Amino acid sequence: MLPQVTATRYVAPLREGGSLPGIVEADDLGTYVMKFTGAGQGRKALVAEIVAGELARRLGFRVPDLKIIDLDPAIARHEPDPDVQDLLKASTGWNLGVDFLPRSLGYDPLGWTADAGFASRLLWLDAFIGNVDRSWRNPNLLVWHGDVWLIDHGAGLYFHHAWANAAKLILRPYDVDDHVMVPYATRLAEAERSLLPLVTKELLREITALVPDRWLEGEPGFDDASAVRDAYVDLLLTRAGDPRAWLPDLTAGSRRPAPRTTDNRPSWLGGPVQ
Repeated sequence: MLPQVTATRYVAPLREGGSLPGIVEADDLGTYVMKFTGAGQGRKALVAEIVAGELARRLGFRVPDLKIIDLDPAIARHEPDPDVQDLLKASTGWNLGVDFLPRSLGYDPLGWTADAGFASRLLWLDAFIGNVDRSWRNPNLLVWHGDVWLIDHGAGLYFHHAWANAAKLILRPYDVDDHVMVPYATRLAEAERSLLPLVTKELLREITALVPDRWLEGEPGFDDASAVRDAYVDLLLTRAGDPRAWLPDLTAGSRRPAPRTTDNRPSWLGGPVQ
């Protein structure tokens, strides 16, 4: 399982989206963005964060460290905001912590042109996990210490919201039109050749083993947490086995013009090396 820490202080809410994540401090002296089990998106969003995020990490992308954060109900008593207090009370116990990247900046698609190799690999990854949260309006990419970091994968793995139809959903084509990297992803075939062989049963078993049993138990149609893990592995292997069914064909006409660019973009996004 992921490393476990205990929350010592709730610092502030991040009022973005419907899940209302918050910044917390923990007993390892770390600061984290905590995703709550009691949020409207529920535990499946946290499962997707782990499976998709750790897959991205193992495919060579930068992803903030993930940890399980134990939340004491006493912390809620010191929160004056009633909405946040209710969320903290509903999330007693284990939640997901994402390492906080201080002073990071959001990726600006209107200011920088992404490198074709990075853009293609990222689009391939998001197509594989079915991530709909990488739009030009909200790329969910952070720039920190000169590198791009991937965050917020809770919207991926959409098939686990309808297990009864998951076998049909798993090969559904990915809607690429809104993806922030479409104008730059000119090397999708190369990205597939480098990434697809890495998606093995062993790797997926390693990743799904990081998900706590308590976030998988009680799933209708499954005997136990191990059966749910097996379903994730089997379905993702099915998707990996037929990329032509879901991978977008960007050669079939222009999807969207590239945003304007500037000359001061950093080298890791395709700008000039200083």
